[in-house]
Amino acid sequence: MISVEGLKVEFNATPLFEDVSYVINKKDRIALVGKNGAGKSTMLKILAGLQQPTEGTVSVPRDCTIGYLPQVMKLADSRTVMEEAEQAFGHIREMQADIERMNQELADRTDYESEDYQKLIERFTHENDRFLMMGGANYHAELERTLMGLGFTRQDFDRPTNEFSGGWRMRIELAKLLLQRPDVLLLDEPTNHLDIESIQWLEQFLATRANAVVLVSHDRAFLNNVTTRTIEISCGHIYDYKVKYDEFVKLRQERREQQLRAYENQQKQIEDTEAFIERFRYKATKAVQVQSRIKQLEKLERVEVDEEDTSALRLKFTCSSRSGNYPVICEDVRKAYGDHVVFHDVNLTINRGEKVAFVGKNGEGKSTLVKCIMGEISDYTGRLTLGHNVQIGYFAQNQAQLLDENLTVFDTIDRVAVGDIRLKIRDILGAFMFGGEASEKKVRVLSGGERTRLAMIKLLLEPVNFLILDEPTNHLDMRSKDILKEAIAGFEGTVIVVSHDRDFLDGLVTKVYEFGGGLVKEHLGGIYDFLQKKRIDSLNELQKSAPQPEATSAPTNKDSSARLSYEEQKERNKRLKKLERRVADCEAEINQTEAAISILEQQLATPDGASDMSLYDRHRKLKEQLDRAMEEWEAAGLELESEKENE
Repeated sequence: MISVEGLKVEFNATPLFEDVSYVINKKDRIALVGKNGAGKSTMLKILAGLQQPTEGTVSVPRDCTIGYLPQVMKLADSRTVMEEAEQAFGHIREMQADIERMNQELADRTDYESEDYQKLIERFTHENDRFLMMGGANYHAELERTLMGLGFTRQDFDRPTNEFSGGWRMRIELAKLLLQRPDVLLLDEPTNHLDIESIQWLEQFLATRANAVVLVSHDRAFLNNVTTRTIEISCGHIYDYKVKYDEFVKLRQERREQQLRAYENQQKQIEDTEAFIERFRYKATKAVQVQSRIKQLEKLERVEVDEEDTSALRLKFTCSSRSGNYPVICEDVRKAYGDHVVFHDVNLTINRGEKVAFVGKNGEGKSTLVKCIMGEISDYTGRLTLGHNVQIGYFAQNQAQLLDENLTVFDTIDRVAVGDIRLKIRDILGAFMFGGEASEKKVRVLSGGERTRLAMIKLLLEPVNFLILDEPTNHLDMRSKDILKEAIAGFEGTVIVVSHDRDFLDGLVTKVYEFGGGLVKEHLGGIYDFLQKKRIDSLNELQKSAPQPEATSAPTNKDSSARLSYEEQKERNKRLKKLERRVADCEAEINQTEAAISILEQQLATPDGASDMSLYDRHRKLKEQLDRAMEEWEAAGLELESEKENE
């Protein structure tokens, strides 16, 4: 669908990457990976047509549509959430207005027998069929489903967008892109502003309903659940793997081992050649051979080893001193803004040395409670007590954006370093991959990941025994995230992590606090224990709300419950098989209908087909059939999943 040939990009005469060629096919799910600064965002901008390469071409078919979500964008503030999302359907609303105008003209005119009137009828019929074919009659339902899938409520639809944070407004832009259904979707860190539930919804959407997707993300679980192909940018070149991320990591390690062996062999060859040249440089009888060896060295293509593994990020949080046994105790804490209660009746105790996660939808109060603990918010009710000798180190979501863009990397750290640590600034910067000339870079030219690393250095210089990290992994590459995770795991103090990154939290935290509906609930165990428990809890709530038959009383003891379950097991298995057949039948019908629609659309693209009104009618009926099949498939899938989890 999109063909990239011989791509080269230079910054200040230094190639970022060169001789890059690959093809994006229909229905591809591509993860674009590489270290921070490798050129991932630049590649997306080139594919989107927003940046021109130094050399090479990007061939995009004329009828191919591309949707692009950048990491940072300027957002409009003059509309409500619904009005802003409806911009995705601007072409449909224009068509609707045109149809209404023609309909009014048909009603007003009386020259029914004239040729001009007949042409107007034909044009009206043609445009109306096109309107129905494009889903014009039911786009509002799709719009509402998408907004609610990304975390908005119906009450939010009529609120002005300027009442929302930047992260929520990014969700609106993401919704607009998804609703446009482009042929190729380019997403740069789409999960940075999403909570866990919204990420899972987006995973499902991209895996089942999107066309081709090219995705930059540092969320390993998200990549594994969405993508089936991995393109890595490394050492200025690309490596294309037809596998998902976890399999790519294994293959990449094998490739690097081969590179290392080739590099070592080449270094031995170079050493031997240089020794020969030095030994016989001044012997006339060996002059021809010496010159030949010199030319050999000049022409030798040097083997490169993947750059992110040649310099390791070394990160260690040092616990300054021992705090009291209970660094944080909350008793009936409540915080409200006017009539809006963020949370109430919060009762929690965090023990010294515990590592806990704060999770929940955006806007449910995670960062607000963190600010209460930090003392930045004091007008809450209830009692919040910090333990003896608690020294807090805080990393905020926007920490990287708060850096002074006019300073260099070195000056940024030089201004906060005190005492003997000032003598070790360059060593510290080197450990964070800011060695040599990189330490003299201005902050404004750093990538998002580099800024996050720089902000993390500032935190490292503070003597603390209690770390509070609010979305610390946003913009960090996979390697940096793994090292940060190791450093937090090795930290002897107490840690609160506010994060939506399941893979990062997995194995790191032993307790999860869930924020939602004004409450903060404690869940013992890791993040995947919590997610599994949440699905079971939801099913239990559904069962509790279901009406019970009047004639049958509920079992009152464990034995009767087990007996009832045993007696119903055969019937349950029958229902499961029936639901599985129903899901399979729906999938088969969807595939057949989509194939029929594709053939019909090819016919409609021809001059003869475009004028054949019967084809539009068939297309409309097939689309309606597809919508019904999709709805039945979704319902059957949910029912099957519910039945299995409830087993």
